[in-house]
Amino acid sequence: MEKAKVYFTKDISSEGLVKIYEALRTNLKGNVAIKLHSGEAGNQNYLKPELVKELVEKVNGTVVECNTAYEGMRDTTEKHRELMNNHGWTKYFNVDILDSEGEDKVLEIPNGLVINKNYVGKNIDKYDSMLVLSHFKGHPMGGYGGALKQLSIGVASGYGKRYIHCVGKENGTYEEMFQVDQLKFLEAMADSASSVAKYFKENIAYINVMCNMSVDCDCCATAKDPCMKDIGILASTDPVAIDEACIDLVYNSEDEGKEHLIERIESRHGLHTIEAAFKLGIGNKEYELIEID
Repeated sequence: MEKAKVYFTKDISSEGLVKIYEALRTNLKGNVAIKLHSGEAGNQNYLKPELVKELVEKVNGTVVECNTAYEGMRDTTEKHRELMNNHGWTKYFNVDILDSEGEDKVLEIPNGLVINKNYVGKNIDKYDSMLVLSHFKGHPMGGYGGALKQLSIGVASGYGKRYIHCVGKENGTYEEMFQVDQLKFLEAMADSASSVAKYFKENIAYINVMCNMSVDCDCCATAKDPCMKDIGILASTDPVAIDEACIDLVYNSEDEGKEHLIERIESRHGLHTIEAAFKLGIGNKEYELIEID
């Protein structure tokens, strides 16, 4: 398999985001969904609307999100819309909560490692292409959060998130979400990520922003402060390669704070998600890192 191309810039700015997207030389056609994390109420680390504004305008995209499977300010459409307004998303962008109404859309996963279907918001059918814009950081369950998590848990509906967490158990309880086999949960994330990648085929691209890297996710209302200095922005059309490249940049960093993020990744076996996604054939672990000015 030919090495994937992953572009990198140290310029974490609105201009840097546009520049690295342009380096991809990809043409996201038609109605473009920009999948990002709206940030739980109280979280201080999520990517802010002002940072991504020029990029969203560049691709003429719609910011899309999905409801959560746990209590908070994003577990119902009403509360989620209020939060997106409070966080400034609706000030700048058209916003679409994909699972805001109606039955979920089911994406089949015939070759899934542990699950064979994925529940996503039915509004996904409105979009011809997707830009997966992820904040790379740690995660309490996944070990880390990047493109693959955004593709899987991020795009899944509220019900779909619980289905993934419960490794395919229909109507699993909130408590069961945190009592499953960890490796199977990570494989379920890879399965669901593969279904979204295959749904959009060549009409999908990925950008990871390595800033405000806490051991915690943007879904945490009370998240730990960043443990590492900012590194940069990466872009690729390969979700496996971009996450692998981010991991390598963390491990190869001279920042002493990396030990905290590495501990979070390794204690949750986070790299298994990348291995599983590679096994499913949606990307390549071998990549060429191309730095741009």
